[in-house]
Amino acid sequence: MSELSAAPVRPLDRTPLDKKKVLAWAFYDFGNSAFTTLVVTFIYSTYFAKTMAPTEVEGTALWSRGITVTALLVALLSPLTGAMADRGGFRKRFLLLTTLAVIVPTALLYGFGSDQALAALVVFVVANTMFELSGTFYNAFLPTIASEDSIGRVSGYGWGFGYIGGLLCMAIALVGFVQPDVPWFGLSKDGGENIRATNVLVAAWMAVFCAPLFFVLPEQKATHAKMPMGQMVRESFAQLGDTFQHLKRYRQTVRFLVARLFFNDALTTIFSFGGIYAATVFNFTFTEIMYFGLALNVSAGLGGFLFGFIDDKVGGKTTVVVSLIGLTAAAALAIAAGTAATDWLGNALISVANSAKMLLGGETLIPSTDVNAGKAVLWVAGIVIGLFAGPNQSASRSLLGRFVPPGKTNEFFGFFNFSGKATSFLGPLLLGLITGATHSQRAGVSITVLFFVVGLVLMLRVDEKEGIAVAKTG
Repeated sequence: MSELSAAPVRPLDRTPLDKKKVLAWAFYDFGNSAFTTLVVTFIYSTYFAKTMAPTEVEGTALWSRGITVTALLVALLSPLTGAMADRGGFRKRFLLLTTLAVIVPTALLYGFGSDQALAALVVFVVANTMFELSGTFYNAFLPTIASEDSIGRVSGYGWGFGYIGGLLCMAIALVGFVQPDVPWFGLSKDGGENIRATNVLVAAWMAVFCAPLFFVLPEQKATHAKMPMGQMVRESFAQLGDTFQHLKRYRQTVRFLVARLFFNDALTTIFSFGGIYAATVFNFTFTEIMYFGLALNVSAGLGGFLFGFIDDKVGGKTTVVVSLIGLTAAAALAIAAGTAATDWLGNALISVANSAKMLLGGETLIPSTDVNAGKAVLWVAGIVIGLFAGPNQSASRSLLGRFVPPGKTNEFFGFFNFSGKATSFLGPLLLGLITGATHSQRAGVSITVLFFVVGLVLMLRVDEKEGIAVAKTG
């Protein structure tokens, strides 16, 4: 720490927020969260596993391979595209290109029937890869629109607003496409047309609500003079190599990103297979899954918004650690749901729900069966996962924002994306392999608890103060 104490340190930045820029930035999250909520987690993934694949187990395995391919592509491309964006001043242009490359393939998913699972999976991988890459450039705007004393709550605004967007889009899908006997626009329920049409809804939602960012936020300044694309690619590779050589100086950033390799892998696995798990293990209907998703989005939005203020008070590291403890407990509860170990809790929850129904004059009570007890416990576990998933993602983003040195914003968020994907194929891959070997998705999902625990242990070694001090010295 001697070199840190000797180096000049910039004072804390308390620049007032530009509310118009913050709102435009948050609206992008409002728009693109529909993709994660409806396509990746709750609706299309479940439809794919239950209807498009030959069997539910094979569908789960195929979906896990799609997520795995996405993770590998994003891990390879994120640092390079981030370095290129820094050198050429391409942040907004790269964000626009990747956003369009999510919208178009997502809309195309509507056209694949139940006998075209592999073709649909390829198109999904393209959309999902572009979605993840867009996060590099979107997240890189955070340190430029938020001051150092507000970065936590601004990040929380984005996550909270995003979950609200996913919530509203899912509500529209539920009311207009999934639940009614006659879906909107004359859609048929034959062949799952109404379910597939939710992809078009997501594409339109993104096109409308992601747009304000591109009109309000300015393009970044290039860190280097204009040069041919081939030269820029070569020099971006060289820049990455230079950063890797000097990573020892940013040791707290490295510790944080290594921890995130594990806990974000667990979150990716949960987001990718949560709907499938509920549908195949607990026989949730599409309607039940969507209500489940609505509840998770509400809890995640509230968690992301409220913990954003806590983040600015206690720091990003503490917020991430607390969220990991909550996520570990909730994931373990989700795995134990539907077993003798938790049936007592499920029956107690059913009794409370029935008592509330009777007080409100309801006549139809929930039967106290093993299946319903398992569903009740899974509901609680899911809501708790949502409550801590939002703060985990929000605080991770704000913590990296505090660790970013000048002139390397896109590049560092490229590494941030890399850390989220470099090993994130392991969770889905292991889940698929364990599920296939044991014919038990409950056994497959158990991998998430291990990854959360490893991430938590590694996160405890991060020194946030040192990381911020190193970033300020440039």
